[in-house]
Amino acid sequence: MQRIDLAEKFSLFTDRWQPRIVAELNGQHVKIARIQGEFIWHDHPDEDEMFFVVKGAFRMELRDRSVELSQGDMFVVPRGVEHRPVADEECWIMMIEPKGTVNTGAAGGERTVEAEWV
Repeated sequence: MQRIDLAEKFSLFTDRWQPRIVAELNGQHVKIARIQGEFIWHDHPDEDEMFFVVKGAFRMELRDRSVELSQGDMFVVPRGVEHRPVADEECWIMMIEPKGTVNTGAAGGERTVEAEWV
């Protein structure tokens, strides 16, 4: 058990769309990522995802609408819902999702990465 300083963890990397794991609880990973630009459309057939904006702002695009999120906001994407995060400027996010969740979900492809501990 130890205190986790998110600002310190974010200072350890600068790449975008490369989630890092900062904690694990109840079979869930707590991940952080720097994002900017558009990610790919994808879904997670078996996992819900929770997004929390640590710094900046982004919008979660869904097929039927977009949701604007800014610092302190949180949003849950239910399993099976196709979505795409988009950040006009760099944004820091924290995600909570089941251990083993793939960042590109069912879409796969070249943007798929395995999250590393930081």
